[in-house]
Amino acid sequence: MSLLRHTHRLLGVAALAGASLLAGCAGVRTVDASVAAHGAWPSDAPPGTYAFEPLPAQQSDRQQAQAMENAAARALAAAGFRPASEGTKPSVIVQVGERAAHFQQIPYRGDFWFRPRYFGYASLAPYGTYDNWGPFAVRDDWRQDNTYLHEVALLIRDASTGKTLYETRASSGGRTRGGDRLIAAMFDASMKDFPRADGQPHDVPMPLQKAPPV
Repeated sequence: MSLLRHTHRLLGVAALAGASLLAGCAGVRTVDASVAAHGAWPSDAPPGTYAFEPLPAQQSDRQQAQAMENAAARALAAAGFRPASEGTKPSVIVQVGERAAHFQQIPYRGDFWFRPRYFGYASLAPYGTYDNWGPFAVRDDWRQDNTYLHEVALLIRDASTGKTLYETRASSGGRTRGGDRLIAAMFDASMKDFPRADGQPHDVPMPLQKAPPV
């Protein structure tokens, strides 16, 4: 999938997720995550014990990596996995990742006078500086929508052979930066249909857990 197509897909996810979050303001807030899973989990193998294996890039910030692992642990427990006891060999090795991106959209561009643009803004400026429609471009940066895109990934490998058994990703977006509760809900969504692994993106709504009392 090209970067442009991937970005457009995530922007669509962001729009749907933003609508879901706004609709849930009066009640339980939910996250609509787009989930796709791949792999071939053995049909006769129940979920077993696991241990996390941090990626090399995660070694430098163990606090952030630990936060991701804590979020993923809840999703793994819901799917039937349990952490291996200290000193024992786990059945599977789990690696997790998370990334976020921030975009600024201008949703109302695209009429006769202005070409569509997803990023940046137009301003009253000489030809070619901000827009290619000449010196009379109208400043519309106040109509920008801040869009935050999030994606989590979880990889499960056989601890003995190293074979990949299951890979799942969840992506979502909205108009807030998110936080630990959002990431936890996205990991929950990524494992909600385990061991389904048809590779087809599908929407999984998940409730956001309440924030702990201060």
